Amino acid sequence: MIDTSRSSDPTRHLMLAVMAVAAVIASGTLGYIVIEGWPAFDAFYMTVTTVTTVGYQEIHPLSPAGRAFTIVLIISGVGTLFYVLGNLARLLLEGELRAIFGRYWTEGKMKTVENHYIVCGYGRMGKRICKELRAKPLPFVVIDKNPDVIAVLQREGLMAVEGDATQDEVLIRAGIERAKGVVSVVNMDTENLYIVLTARGLNKDLYIVARAGDEGSEHKLMRAGANRVSSPYHIGGLQMAQALIRPAVMDFLELATQSEHLDLQMEELTVEQGSRFDGRTPCDCGFAEDRGLVLIAVKRTSGHLEFNPGPRVLLAEGDKLIVLGQPESLKRLEAVIKSQVVA
Repeated sequence: MIDTSRSSDPTRHLMLAVMAVAAVIASGTLGYIVIEGWPAFDAFYMTVTTVTTVGYQEIHPLSPAGRAFTIVLIISGVGTLFYVLGNLARLLLEGELRAIFGRYWTEGKMKTVENHYIVCGYGRMGKRICKELRAKPLPFVVIDKNPDVIAVLQREGLMAVEGDATQDEVLIRAGIERAKGVVSVVNMDTENLYIVLTARGLNKDLYIVARAGDEGSEHKLMRAGANRVSSPYHIGGLQMAQALIRPAVMDFLELATQSEHLDLQMEELTVEQGSRFDGRTPCDCGFAEDRGLVLIAVKRTSGHLEFNPGPRVLLAEGDKLIVLGQPESLKRLEAVIKSQVVA
């Protein structure tokens, strides 16, 4: 069950205050009808002018009972109205009203988003993943249990869902049926395992990447349905060893794989159906004319990876080109591949 008590508290207080004002107005209208025998509209008008302290004049002469009722109405109505204004001011001053509208906007957007990625867990790894997705940019939805984290993300205009990603309804709210991939980076391996199982059950075509903390968890996550499992301790240890033994190689890899560097980037491009690259070589398609591009490898649909294939390798639909180059050259190449797709 999703705990929304903290995030919905201000909204609940405001709604209760508005309901209290409505109750006071309804009670006042009914009171004047019963005590004075006035028409409904006259009773409503008298109640509104009394509660808002406008104080024009009495529509009809009041009896002693009516005056006593008016005194009670003023005391209760003015206090309730000030309570509403106080709650509204607090919402505006603390930015909570913006968070409320931001939540409604993001929830509406999540109902239509497709081919997006779902990031389960917004810890240190989750933040880094989202930063890379935003730099691309690629659409994504964050799922996290912390309501404060979700509120901040929604204020920034990002799509975010508060809740437990192991639950079907939470993943469905994040658009799991229309998603392209899921990355699970919560702290506990058992939760990552449940998330992988649930996500795979809801969408069999997902590409799922999961975090593994313990060494024995990788195989379990793969059996549960993950396409790839990453251990931060294993990868971190390898990187530190490579930085010690081959510092220049590590400098190159960081330059090519991190989005902050704008001089050189590594990209993965797919030969789609009907592309001009299908059945031809990169050289035939003008790949070699751009000196800012280097074809590092080609991953075939069979899973075989061909390193340094050269510009005359024969390509086919579904092949993935791993290309190194300048960002502008990569954008031009991506546009060429996509523009040549035949409907």
